[in-house]
Amino acid sequence: MLISIVLLAVVLAVALFNAATAPMLKKSISLQKCPRVSVLIPARNEAANISACIEGFQSQNYDNFEILVLDDQSTDQTGTIIEKFGEQHPEVQALRGKSLPAGWLGKNWACHQLSQYANGEILIFTDADNRPAPNAIANTVAYMQKLELGFLSAFPEKVTGSLTEKLVVPAVDMFVYAGLPLWLTYFSRFPSLAAASGLWIAFTRDAYQRIGGHQAVSNQIVEDVELSRLAKKSGIRILTLAGTGVVSCRMYHSFSEVWNGFSKNLFGLVHYKTIPFFTLMLALFTTCVLPYITVWFVSLRELSIVAIVMNIAMRMVLALKYRHPFFTSVILHPFGILLTLLIGINSFFQVRRGRLQWKGRQINLQVNE
Repeated sequence: MLISIVLLAVVLAVALFNAATAPMLKKSISLQKCPRVSVLIPARNEAANISACIEGFQSQNYDNFEILVLDDQSTDQTGTIIEKFGEQHPEVQALRGKSLPAGWLGKNWACHQLSQYANGEILIFTDADNRPAPNAIANTVAYMQKLELGFLSAFPEKVTGSLTEKLVVPAVDMFVYAGLPLWLTYFSRFPSLAAASGLWIAFTRDAYQRIGGHQAVSNQIVEDVELSRLAKKSGIRILTLAGTGVVSCRMYHSFSEVWNGFSKNLFGLVHYKTIPFFTLMLALFTTCVLPYITVWFVSLRELSIVAIVMNIAMRMVLALKYRHPFFTSVILHPFGILLTLLIGINSFFQVRRGRLQWKGRQINLQVNE
């Protein structure tokens, strides 16, 4: 239990440090100039989301940008909706995606195609279920100019509806906000201290080309993190920040979407390395779940209470700072972590068995220990 308390002290310290100092995309910074920006949106079976996403970008308080939307061989009305926007709005360019070639994953291939059509000096990759505030582009460009960044990524504010979403999505957010002091992504040279969210990634064109673009991560599921690491390895200045209040996203809408979506990603967060992965799983269990069990044993009660208080404090800080649902994040915290652990274990076995699927496509991975 003492080890758990030490680990919790570190996690709580990181959470408090980020809450006090973390770079926030909502911070207003003066623009030095307004370079051409290409907003790049891959969309596969996103008929329910794509209109609101495009409309959000059309409302930006930034004058010099284009919106490129690629229909990635959707089987619903996504393509029709995109084409209608392209016909009615000159700033929107509707593209049809080509067939998926061998050695590529779907989203990476779609982003690669989009980059081939982009005319901007800055490329912003986002998702169809993302909702940008009017200052999203301007603040992104201003940050990149002020800090001379080649790469910027923001973790969107997560919108949740169902109980499963409220339990798991903020718990996964916790990995970032309580696990990594965000300014280290800027000040540290170590690629291991890089992070990114594919929901909002901005490159200068030069930086994107220097690392080889999405072609360099063609078969990577967690391509966003790999892109940030490649950028840092190439000597490109990067920054990962919180997008709370500026970009928001409802990632999933049901238990099955949460289960399958995070099963696709969680094992990949540690480069598909078995020992680091289960070390992380064990650390999460012993720090965030075990104290709620050992508190019922008299000999361990005092230490368990200390650990529980630290857990509650950490989740309260994150809930207040990043707008996580308070009750499920704080009061039901151990249940959210436990469900996240189960999804993580499923992610491990799904990858090992080669059974990953997403949006009707089989995902084939070559995992080397």
